[in-house]
Amino acid sequence: MTADAEQGRSTEERGRTTASATPDEGVGAVLSRMARSLQELPDLAQTLQGVVDAAVANIRGADFAGITQIVDGIPRTTAGTDPLVGAVDEVQYETGQGPCLSAIADQATVSSADLATETRWPDFAQRTVDLGIRSMLAFQLFVRSKDVGALNLYSRAPGAFDAVDEQMGLLLASHAAVALVGAQELGDLQAALVTRDVIGQAKGMLMERFSLSGPAAFQLLVAASQATNRKLRDIAVSIAQEGPGQVGRIPTGGAPGLVEQAREADRSAPVRPAAGRAGEVRKPGPPRR
Repeated sequence: MTADAEQGRSTEERGRTTASATPDEGVGAVLSRMARSLQELPDLAQTLQGVVDAAVANIRGADFAGITQIVDGIPRTTAGTDPLVGAVDEVQYETGQGPCLSAIADQATVSSADLATETRWPDFAQRTVDLGIRSMLAFQLFVRSKDVGALNLYSRAPGAFDAVDEQMGLLLASHAAVALVGAQELGDLQAALVTRDVIGQAKGMLMERFSLSGPAAFQLLVAASQATNRKLRDIAVSIAQEGPGQVGRIPTGGAPGLVEQAREADRSAPVRPAAGRAGEVRKPGPPRR
């Protein structure tokens, strides 16, 4: 950190930061302690907030910190230590330029020592200086070829960040990226399980209502999905919530046709012989009269 940056921080701020990272602690010890404390947080939202809080507490140059997450291809601020974080990020999103977006696009750590003289992002830089921010450091959140966003550090002073700050920021960015990807994968798994359950529920209701076998009831769901150009899961949710009569409101062909097709599939399905004990050969019964 430069002398100008140190002068730009109040005595209270410097005391707060050094209280978290004591002079007797080496960088390795601080990093290890931060990692352990973050692992104890129970969910994604608290983990991301813990990351930005840890950044401000342990990175001497950081007055503020935030996380930008890519949601459906759109950058959004999902954690921050101050409302100013959201204000600066909105400038980036509006102008389409800035350290955060460059870090995501270039898959690299991006810094600006003084936004007042910055030429890479002129529209963003001037508006951000007007908000009181002079330097920034942004880390891409990147796991297994998957871009998930950026960790952003902000300072009121120029030249606020040094190599040690970057080292600590990289660890926190890695932790945030792992947490985000883990949460996304868990969410995908939970969604798949919910879909399986709701389809099973709807299939059971159709089996009971229309006296169908399991395969025929599933085929009826597929036919309803195709007839309405809706996802099979959405059809299943409608049936589970409103009852099997929902199938009767299918606009293409109507329920009777679809149900009869499912019943015909049942009638034409080959009948499997009853299973006997291992090695047992069943003798044919007497002819029916």
